[in-house]
Amino acid sequence: MFRIGIVDIKKDEVLKELTNEFLMPREYTFDNLQSMNESIDYVKDYDVLINPNEITLPIASPKGIVDRIDTLSDTEKTELVKRELFNKLVEIKGYYPDWGTLTGVRPVKLAGELIEKFGKDQTYRFLKDYYLLSEKKIKSIIDIYEYQISSIGKPEHNSVSLYIGIPFCPTRCLYCSFASNQVSDKEIERYLPALIHEIEAVSKLISERGYVVESIYMGGGTPTTLSTREMDYLLTEVDKCFKISSLKEFTVEAGRPDTIDYEKLLAIRDHGVGRISINPQSMKDRTLELIGRHHTAKDIERAFGDAMEVGFDSINCDLIAGLPEEDLLDMQNSIYRVMELGADNITVHNLAVKRASRLNEKDPEYHYRQAKVTSEMIMMADEILKSKGFNPYYLYRQKHMAGSGENTGYCLPGKEGIYNIRIMDEHQTIIAMGAGGITKYYHPEENRLERVPNVTNYEQYIDRIDEMIERKILGGNDVN
Repeated sequence: MFRIGIVDIKKDEVLKELTNEFLMPREYTFDNLQSMNESIDYVKDYDVLINPNEITLPIASPKGIVDRIDTLSDTEKTELVKRELFNKLVEIKGYYPDWGTLTGVRPVKLAGELIEKFGKDQTYRFLKDYYLLSEKKIKSIIDIYEYQISSIGKPEHNSVSLYIGIPFCPTRCLYCSFASNQVSDKEIERYLPALIHEIEAVSKLISERGYVVESIYMGGGTPTTLSTREMDYLLTEVDKCFKISSLKEFTVEAGRPDTIDYEKLLAIRDHGVGRISINPQSMKDRTLELIGRHHTAKDIERAFGDAMEVGFDSINCDLIAGLPEEDLLDMQNSIYRVMELGADNITVHNLAVKRASRLNEKDPEYHYRQAKVTSEMIMMADEILKSKGFNPYYLYRQKHMAGSGENTGYCLPGKEGIYNIRIMDEHQTIIAMGAGGITKYYHPEENRLERVPNVTNYEQYIDRIDEMIERKILGGNDVN
């Protein structure tokens, strides 16, 4: 058993996340020591022992030269301990993770804020020398940030984006941890009036505060679990409240091919929705069966055919690297096939085994064993898509990812997903409606987000809808 001891650190969760990139949780113990008064024999038992007061200083950080530990906040002190822990684990394990000490979700956001403050050259040095990223990852996130600025620019100061949540799916996938309920049509019919009540209230709020809606994203769950009649009813109300024709982008996740038909896609397009997402995750039938999908690759092809015939401005497609029993050839086939079918926007996900997923219950160490092949899949996907004219345009990370990698969205020129960029950049207010939605009011003067969550349980959401609306009204009053 590998033993790690850290002296007097209050925020140790990120240190455990970092350690998980080198070791499986069952392979190590982690002690947060409140002092060094333990016996000499006890202290000598640690493979890694870090005392913040013994870290070699000074160190150049984005907040200035650090030459005294006692002047740092708890978060800043933890960041220095992360560097020390990372370097010791690299030395002992002989493995250097490309993302260095970064354990956060949004590395492109970090790079962008550093560039705005220090310029590109200094940002490069901080990412390399302070956060210890590999040159490959530094180039990747700086390039993506610059592409975002050149393609869609920064959000207007009074602009907002909207999220509309449909927390229902025909089945629950093996890896899923989202709010995705399998319910009867009667339950969906109970949910929609509450959702529309919230949409109407948000429309009034937007008018009163002088917001301009830039984009809308309808996600889930699977929004196309709704019938054609229900989708038409919902989109009619959305158009009344937000004037779909005035938006820069409206995306509807038509994620599951078994929930898509020609008439439903026609209803979506006829309401002015320009962008949809069809998410096969894989084009291999055996994989689809293993992850709990009740459709085949032929169904995916049929869904794409219908979508191309109906006509949309852009079709996004999600694929997942690291799914059970898949190898590099399987991933390669999925990438080429969805390009042939007409996807102009492809997000390559690195499988993340979340605690709430069935996969974690079945095999909590799955993502550790898949690390090598998943990393190879991600690299291969990057090479193929770039060679076919796709540009990486947004990127984010998650906990418990196979190979400690990242999710990257690629697009053909002009097919960038505005909402995807805004939600990851976190410099625009995002107002979320529906069960499980989390509104994030952006306060530019402080560069701060104010989170206002809705309840996740859809039945509680229906019962407490007026409370959800009141939360939004009370939140974000000093935005702008």
